[in-house]
Amino acid sequence: MFFEQLSTESVLFFILYGITGVVPAIAAAYLLFRKGNAFVPDITPPVRLRRWTAAFFIVSALAHVWWLLFYIYSSDMQSVVNLVLATLDCLLLFTTFAGTLLSMLQDRKRPVWPALVIAMPFVALAGALMAYPSSRLLEQMTVYYILLLYVLFTGYMVVMIKQYGRWLNDNYADLENKKVWLSQTVALGSMLLFVLYVFATDMVLIWLIHFIELVLVGLLLWRVETLPQLHSMAEQSTAAPATIDLAQIEQLLAEHCVGTQLYLQHDLTLQQLAQAVGTNRFYLSQYFSRQSITYNSYINNLRINHFISRYQEVVASRQPVSAQQLAQESGFRSYSTFSRAFMQRMGQSVTAWMRESD
Repeated sequence: MFFEQLSTESVLFFILYGITGVVPAIAAAYLLFRKGNAFVPDITPPVRLRRWTAAFFIVSALAHVWWLLFYIYSSDMQSVVNLVLATLDCLLLFTTFAGTLLSMLQDRKRPVWPALVIAMPFVALAGALMAYPSSRLLEQMTVYYILLLYVLFTGYMVVMIKQYGRWLNDNYADLENKKVWLSQTVALGSMLLFVLYVFATDMVLIWLIHFIELVLVGLLLWRVETLPQLHSMAEQSTAAPATIDLAQIEQLLAEHCVGTQLYLQHDLTLQQLAQAVGTNRFYLSQYFSRQSITYNSYINNLRINHFISRYQEVVASRQPVSAQQLAQESGFRSYSTFSRAFMQRMGQSVTAWMRESD
């Protein structure tokens, strides 16, 4: 029997290998069949993101199955079967991974077919290598193209994330758990881990990669379930009301946002503010652009002004001061978001400012 011939170390490795195959399968089943969010019940993640992530987890689980079968029944690393499985592995994992990362960016629906297009030269090289398995040149070209594929996609994602960050600043005042730099870094890191796994020969490194794989599956699942559904410009756009002169918007903001303290509302969006003002999001965006500010900075500046005013009132009345409580009263959902906005506006930390104000 195959398993009876294995050493203790090999048996332990196969157990770890099985776990790293079962965990993504369980995660995929959770994302596909559980309607509610078990991690953060009050957050509804994007459906498209859930499906692409589930697809990535399924491909990852299936890859563990077909490589195990290959190792049991063949293990000939020079065979055509090995090349076919390696090509299938890279193509499916890369495509579903690209769909997952692109789905995290919710400013617009980005197609995944470009990822397939840039992967086609790799498929062609793999096909040529099947025809000429002894060609060292083709083997090296295939390896280099995998690395080039990673570099190209990483560069593309950096540009797309910058665009997404600008869109968030232009449309949302509360950016906690909406920015995706951390999750994208983790995700691209896992993609690099896959590249390393393709070329890894040292067993210690392979063991380490499998342990890290389990951690990354958990991190990716957590990121998916903590990323709230946002709305793109096309989804938020409604029938535009009568045109309003941009010069009038400042007065309308003073009346319907500042005067009513609408900025204290948590998760206030540009679309909601536009409706309250009586214009549409496009005119309002033009106004902020002409003022050389973003919607995010406009709302947070109002909230910081409110915080300063409330702090001075509390200190004057000799009541106990809680910066966290005042920040929440001022419209900030989290203290970390408030701290960053305060530092950006005042040029110093909240605690330093409070010491100077006493």
